[in-house]
Amino acid sequence: MKFSAPLVGGRLVKRYKRFLADVLLEDGSAVTAHCANPGAMLGLKEPGSRVWLSQSDNPKRKLKYSWEVAEADGVLVGINTAHPNQLVEEALQAGRIEALSKFDRLRREVKYGKNSRIDMLLEQAGGARTYVEVKNVHLMRQAGLAEFPDSVTARGTKHLGELADMVREGHRAAMVFLVQRPDCARLDLAADIDPTYADAFKSAREAGVEVYAIGCDVRLDGINAVKPVTLVI
Repeated sequence: MKFSAPLVGGRLVKRYKRFLADVLLEDGSAVTAHCANPGAMLGLKEPGSRVWLSQSDNPKRKLKYSWEVAEADGVLVGINTAHPNQLVEEALQAGRIEALSKFDRLRREVKYGKNSRIDMLLEQAGGARTYVEVKNVHLMRQAGLAEFPDSVTARGTKHLGELADMVREGHRAAMVFLVQRPDCARLDLAADIDPTYADAFKSAREAGVEVYAIGCDVRLDGINAVKPVTLVI
């Protein structure tokens, strides 16, 4: 995934109201950027941190800038949760998740379950289906170890139950964790942050839901899901 234009650098003043971030740009101007990330963003929202924003010329947009990348622990971290589905789709199309590489058609945002939409539905010519849910990961509290979630996620717990239901109906179902930082080679659950999610995850795996993780090469011109991440869950 390439950014459509060069990102604009600056320093974070504060992130607030979940979806807003005040940034002091390198040219000295102050702007408010959209933060497309509903999570807690632990370790990524410290005032004074280096950040990079994309810029839109769409006159209908209320905010001209969007927060895309943050610097944390000496590396670039992708924080925009609007991108993971595209990144995982690119990885699937390129065969980078081998266990999910055999499909004839990929569809996004297909209705399923109880008033939900699956991130990706992989279909084979013979009718076999694999339901794929994508979760963004950028929490690191121990060096090299990514964790999910970074806040309580009732929505994520619901998705686990619906994936398990798909398995019970005779389909394949998979959870793909996308780690948007290059300094993590392993992934675990942050059970202390959301024990309910951890319990639901255990139940989903026991029901047959598959779990995969892939890490990202994050650069200022784009982000690609290319790095294997080991599950320690």
